[in-house]
Amino acid sequence: MNTVRYPLLLQLNTRVWLTTRKQQMGRPVTLDDITNEDLEKIAKDGFDWVWLLSVWQTGPESRRVSRTNPEWLREFGETLSDLSEADIAGSGFAISSYTVHRDLGGDEALGRLRDRMREYGIKLMLDFVPNHMGLDHPWLEQHPEYFVQGSEADRANSPENFFELQHGETRRIFAHGRDPYFAGWPDTTQLDYSNPNLQAAMRRELINLSKQCDGVRCDMAMLILPEVFSNTWNRDAEPFWPTTIDTVRENNPSFVFMAEVYWDREWELQQQGFDYTYDKRLYDRLAHGEPNDIRSHFRAGLDYQNHLVRFLENHDEPRAATVFSFDKHQSAAAMAYLSPGMRLMHQGQLEGRRIKISPHLVRGPDEPNSEATRCFYTRLLGILRQNVVRTGDWTLLDCSQAWDGNLTLESVIAFAWTHPEEASLIVVTNWSHHASQCHIPLSTLESRIPGLGTGLWELHDHFDDREYEWHGEDLVARGLFVDLVPWQTSVFRVERKLF
Repeated sequence: MNTVRYPLLLQLNTRVWLTTRKQQMGRPVTLDDITNEDLEKIAKDGFDWVWLLSVWQTGPESRRVSRTNPEWLREFGETLSDLSEADIAGSGFAISSYTVHRDLGGDEALGRLRDRMREYGIKLMLDFVPNHMGLDHPWLEQHPEYFVQGSEADRANSPENFFELQHGETRRIFAHGRDPYFAGWPDTTQLDYSNPNLQAAMRRELINLSKQCDGVRCDMAMLILPEVFSNTWNRDAEPFWPTTIDTVRENNPSFVFMAEVYWDREWELQQQGFDYTYDKRLYDRLAHGEPNDIRSHFRAGLDYQNHLVRFLENHDEPRAATVFSFDKHQSAAAMAYLSPGMRLMHQGQLEGRRIKISPHLVRGPDEPNSEATRCFYTRLLGILRQNVVRTGDWTLLDCSQAWDGNLTLESVIAFAWTHPEEASLIVVTNWSHHASQCHIPLSTLESRIPGLGTGLWELHDHFDDREYEWHGEDLVARGLFVDLVPWQTSVFRVERKLF
């Protein structure tokens, strides 16, 4: 069996998924109620990983903040027209303990689920939140020195970033966890990475966590980089990630680290040991950029691109169906998921869901599925199950003018997948509102596709099932000619014609 070079990851909102199951079954449910049929379908769709969002224990104080914050309540009310207090369980990122939430069945239920996932060849990814803890974490009482503390002046000057906490007769001012560009998250407390003892404690948490899963998605991983932490809190900190990642891998060499990261710090975290880093830059360029922006992004070295996480939505981003028109959605998906790296798809994305669900909520709205979106992703998943895009080699292709003076080639993005034992794929997208034509010379692929420059070749378009015949000499010399309507994508399977 080939090792998967470019895996496919499904993000599931655990609490929302189980609430739907609870409504269906009419009784409380746990992780044990994720059925083998569920896992079989995920595996048949081609997913190598499942990321279970929000499985860790949370507490009543953080939940109270979620249920009383006016801004959040407005958002929740827009998501659920029949919102009730029971729908708001608190953020899954305001963690009080890295133990599986008792309502989900605890650590034992997760262990049983993981064993069943292994039977279907599915790996498990869970959250690790390095920057902060929830307001209920026992360290606030047992180890207050693990957190950033402030003064009365800090609280008076920045009430959105600091809060008062009383334990017995002791009163302290703590900082909320935050991104330096925004106000603090009021249901969290900021960890102090200038304290070596805190770093050691978080390292132990991660070592223990790594025994329960195959990989972690590290929330806002760049916030604890020494430079970022110092600029945010005016405190010097030693690097956390290199030593921690090395320590975890001493006992579990195959454990996978994925970083949520922004501000062009992807390469920095890759160099510190992360297997994968979010590719928010590609997402932004697909959502708002021009063809040359996307093409330039794909010119980066594969030592970088192979470790990016490509996505069109996740729990933080708007639903792809609301960001992209249907035609553009298909092209964006081809660009994101047929490029090298890890491919991340989000619960509801494959059905064309349009309403984003906050990680504070345990219930989502009733939404109809989009049959057109579902059919498209069924076709795309079929392509993504092919070994050529799971273990093969990727190459960005250049285009040439279809005829003198035709500059529409600038709107065309093309790349190829090759594999020594599989038919090759040519992916071509017209990233524009107008028709575009060009030639795509395949001379750079001659060494990877034996005999490409001779004989007759069949090209089958996976997206519309049309078939074409081309002479190998033309494909190499002049190039594959394409004439694409606005936002059209073609994925050609290239095979020598057999007589």
